[in-house]
Amino acid sequence: MAKYRHALPQLGGGCFLADGGIETSLIFHDGLELPHFAAFDLLRTAQGEAALRNYFRPYAQLARRHGAGLVLETPTWRASADWARLLGYDAAALAEANRRSVALLEAIRAEFETVATPIVISGCIGPRGDGYVPGERMSAAQAEDYHAAQVASFADSAADLIGAITMNYAEEAIGLARAAQQAGLPVVISFTLETDGRLPTGQPLGEAILQVDAATATGPAYYMINCAHPAHFSTSLAGDEPWTSRLRGLRANASRMSHAELNEAPELDAGDPEELGRDYAALKQEKLRHLNVFGGCCGTDHRHVEQIARACLPLFRRAD
Repeated sequence: MAKYRHALPQLGGGCFLADGGIETSLIFHDGLELPHFAAFDLLRTAQGEAALRNYFRPYAQLARRHGAGLVLETPTWRASADWARLLGYDAAALAEANRRSVALLEAIRAEFETVATPIVISGCIGPRGDGYVPGERMSAAQAEDYHAAQVASFADSAADLIGAITMNYAEEAIGLARAAQQAGLPVVISFTLETDGRLPTGQPLGEAILQVDAATATGPAYYMINCAHPAHFSTSLAGDEPWTSRLRGLRANASRMSHAELNEAPELDAGDPEELGRDYAALKQEKLRHLNVFGGCCGTDHRHVEQIARACLPLFRRAD
């Protein structure tokens, strides 16, 4: 049974951490093969499931040590029909994999959660196409139809919300948000940005947020930015636009490379964890004052989230 589906604790303020770049961590740090970047496929074996558990546990330990809440994304960014078909999953097996991913995080929550450190389970859904390139774009109706099956799997689990990660155009985000609304699940939309601070379509971030809100009756619980370094978008944010109040979460890349450069990079660029923490704190103080969910994306791991926690937690204590 979902624990926070009807009252997400991160909406009440306070600092919540999140995990980092799961796929890059598993590939570059653990030496695992992830065909099509599909971390959920590790659930096929006991060894793979153990690797996923070992990935998530340090974040739960970190949040508990710092007295912060935690939002954990299921390893299901690629667990939708088109991608799963490439890995040999039929609809029933795919639905079961999504539910098992939630059960994995339920076990983490049972081990580490305290009253002071709630752990929220987010059912992660990625784009139908490439995370960086819009490619063949769907209408909002097509996107709703495509993502409905994965949303239904999470609705039939203990997932507290849907996390739509690396959305790169507004129509897919609208369709996914509508599918979540139909299933009675809160949804968070996280847009990926290019080095100019815009979506890969060229649309400004604020315009995309306003478009999704208008098409869904302000459906998303909040919005996030992920898969971009703060240097890519911080200068494009004035900080006083009304839509910035809808941004509560940030999962930035460790690297300053563009998406194209990251795709071609033979080695992981882990950036500078301390610098990344300072960048997060500066954004919270100067541009995005409503931020309260802090994690990482490509190239980040628990070391980066540790530095982010150290930089950002004092801002919340000062406010108290």
